[in-house]
Amino acid sequence: MTDFETLRWAAGQLFGLIALALCVLGFASKRDDRLFVLLLFANVAFSLQFVMFRSWVAAAIAALIVLRIHLVRRYKGRASVMLAILVATCLVSIPTWTGPRDIWALAAGLIGTYGMFMLTGIGMRWLLAAAAFCWVISNLLVESFGGTLAEALILVTNLVTIARLYRDRATV
Repeated sequence: MTDFETLRWAAGQLFGLIALALCVLGFASKRDDRLFVLLLFANVAFSLQFVMFRSWVAAAIAALIVLRIHLVRRYKGRASVMLAILVATCLVSIPTWTGPRDIWALAAGLIGTYGMFMLTGIGMRWLLAAAAFCWVISNLLVESFGGTLAEALILVTNLVTIARLYRDRATV
């Protein structure tokens, strides 16, 4: 590895750890607005991380998720806006596609978009858990420690929340 490649690898790890810290802070917050703002910045860090690891599809989709989070807060349930984001997700993947590993980031982007725009409650969380699983795989493939931990945290948090929602449903 050259000095530049070592520096690029270290920068990718740093951005992954920054994303992890932002996710932890966001999910620890009791305020939804703070959670969304921190997730916006976390996805900027994820995007930069994937740029450093030269995972271009994942970088483009993570950047697009910043826009998706903003739009879903405003246009939840709007199929036309969701379709625009789904199309944009596919379009950014075409010129940046490098191989089979990109399937995981593309799947995460598509699954997460549908879940966030069209579902609520348990259904939304199941799809967000599935998207997080895809992101875990994507992060493992680029060997990002922080990114893998961040997405595993999101996956586990969604699964715990799903269990709590099922439990609450059973007691009503």
